[in-house]
Amino acid sequence: MVQRFSVVGGSPARIDGIEKVTGTAKYAADYTLPGMLYGKIKRSPHAYARVLSIDTSKAEALPGVKAVLTYADVPHVKHAGAPVPRTGSLKADQTILTDVARFVGDGIAAVTAVSEEIAEEALELIEVEYEILTPVLSVDAAQQTDAPEIHDTAANIITQPIIMKNGDMEQGFAEADYVFEAVYNTGRPVPCYMEPNACVCQFDQSGKLTIWSSTQGAFMVRGTLSEVLGIPLNKIQVIVEHMGGGFGAKQDLYQHEYVCALLAKKTGRPVKMEYTRKETFLASKTRHPVTVRLKQGVKKDGTVTAREALYLSNTGGYASHGPGVTAVGTIDLTSLYRCNETWDLEGRSVYTNVPMAGAFRGYGAVQGFFALDVQMDELAELLNMDPIEFRLKNAVGEGDISPSGHRLHGDAFADCLRRGAEEVAWVDKWQSPKTKSGRVRSGLGVGTEMHSSGAYPDIKEMSSAVVQLNQDGSVNLMTGVADLGTGAWTAMAQIAAEELGILLADIQVTAGDTDATPFDGGAYASRTTHIGGKATQKAAADLKRKLLTFAAEKLAVDVTELDLKNGRILINNTPSITLKELLKEEGNIPTPALIGEATHYAKVAYSFAAHFAEVDVDTETGQVTVKKVTAVHEIGKAINRIGVEGQIEGGIQQGIGHSLTEDFIMHPETGRPLNPSFVDYKMPLSMDMPPIETVILETQPDLGGPFGAKGVGEDPIIAIGPAIANAVYNAIGVRIRELPITPEKVLQALREKEA
Repeated sequence: MVQRFSVVGGSPARIDGIEKVTGTAKYAADYTLPGMLYGKIKRSPHAYARVLSIDTSKAEALPGVKAVLTYADVPHVKHAGAPVPRTGSLKADQTILTDVARFVGDGIAAVTAVSEEIAEEALELIEVEYEILTPVLSVDAAQQTDAPEIHDTAANIITQPIIMKNGDMEQGFAEADYVFEAVYNTGRPVPCYMEPNACVCQFDQSGKLTIWSSTQGAFMVRGTLSEVLGIPLNKIQVIVEHMGGGFGAKQDLYQHEYVCALLAKKTGRPVKMEYTRKETFLASKTRHPVTVRLKQGVKKDGTVTAREALYLSNTGGYASHGPGVTAVGTIDLTSLYRCNETWDLEGRSVYTNVPMAGAFRGYGAVQGFFALDVQMDELAELLNMDPIEFRLKNAVGEGDISPSGHRLHGDAFADCLRRGAEEVAWVDKWQSPKTKSGRVRSGLGVGTEMHSSGAYPDIKEMSSAVVQLNQDGSVNLMTGVADLGTGAWTAMAQIAAEELGILLADIQVTAGDTDATPFDGGAYASRTTHIGGKATQKAAADLKRKLLTFAAEKLAVDVTELDLKNGRILINNTPSITLKELLKEEGNIPTPALIGEATHYAKVAYSFAAHFAEVDVDTETGQVTVKKVTAVHEIGKAINRIGVEGQIEGGIQQGIGHSLTEDFIMHPETGRPLNPSFVDYKMPLSMDMPPIETVILETQPDLGGPFGAKGVGEDPIIAIGPAIANAVYNAIGVRIRELPITPEKVLQALREKEA
């Protein structure tokens, strides 16, 4: 029986839409408090250097400067950028300020002044004497026996390598008719969120810290500040009214949040700190550049018999999410395509003296699945098989092991491949690259992925919600989930309204305030709708149960006879009085308080996608133009359809940039970033975007999510990269195994082919 929905599955207007389109929405940097000061951080110009001395006297003497901090003035608590629940994927190696700079942009000192201009001037007056050390700028250099140890770890490997072994590798490769091995490289794209990192900190007379911050995890900010600064949790309030994007990089804290709090405490005045755009490049997070050495055995009938890989991740000057990203990327290579459960996989996360890499949409899977899916295309050609046919033969499905160790249910992956092939008329349209000629050649390629909704079992996933009924029938939903600009709060309101049986307009969402909402882990791992939404659904169900019990007593009927639809009580499916009429006060006696609450502990669910990219390649200029993308996603249930489509289209735009133009480039000898601005770092704009056809499948709903919904936030950026790479090969017959695929790389590959 198909469940019919009143609110879920539609595309209602965003509940925060009016504020955003009118410009009244307040972001962290929009807050201005009486007596507010402005903070700035002095950053190292060297990729690797030891601070020998700092003279702050001239800065302190500058009129308008209120405080200066150095490494000597701050707590020396090492942290990982996030609190204890996340340390399984992190390593504590950062300090608030440092006396050893490990990348260009590392924070050495900080000032606060009555204006940003004076604060900037004060930074120039701080005199730092450095011992300049020889930087280690590549993973290969970092693992040499004579390489300096950036953090006192052997071969600069952050933690013990990730090792995944299963089956008999020798037998697996012996059973193969062909063994194929190649190396794949991904670039260093930057999240490029529109809202720079910013915060405002203020202490009150009781010693309570209030921080307005642009963060994906308000409770993570509260927890980390508590650990590092030694402030009790109930003395920290984190407020996030609106956010202008994060893409994973705003999961953790940066130096400015700790420094801002310390400067506010030292001066007794509120302090604002906001990164410049250049600082978001230097001192925020990038994606991890990864090298994957991948080897697979395959039979003539298309059966993959064994898989061997080395996943090498460049994490930069500090670990951040390096161990977690490497673990996910390595473990993911056990999935997506069967290999007779025979694999030998190793993942290493390596320190270098370049800006930090961290959590970024697609968290390790972007890099691993790029290598795997491109090689699946290569294997199909080796076997003279159709690329879709070959993928379908090996696609994971019912009963296969997922990266979390759980068995999969259903064949959603195959559904995506078949539907996509049908949409693009693959059988009629796809042709071997050997048939292509002319200056501009067209190609068609497919890219695939699977992604979890949440990070279980590595993280004990949970979320909570509270739903309160008002005396006029309206409802207040209190949720701790973060909204990065994705419409998450609108989705939570839809879920609550659907479960309760009331109108969306009767839901008021309270979020983004750790003092006013229950705990949620934050926005990461495509978990928000799946986990936060399920907590909301459970809380709404709890309230509905209590409400119908109250109604049964008041109407003198059995509770089993009642339901609530569109704000009206139903008795044996016949509309009766409205909820407002039911709750009408009798005299001066108010309606009893009716509150629903829930905490949801989640396990794991998987979404799947297949992207089909059509490209033109100009063989004289090397220019690659994406002409059309057809994206098929299986997500269980779309809570907000236009929101899902927006996530898919946005992920594709980001992925096109990562595949063709975006790469944060360092000077090969000094480690100095060469393109830390929107002028020199090239992203695709609206006029660069191709038509996108989005197909949303709901074939495998997951009962662990609200109304069967699974995550979709990260999926589209994973599948588009290999789709483009495979389409480029299909156009010109030259395989490029490195992102981004620039015109220079295309021309070089063509020259090598002709040589």
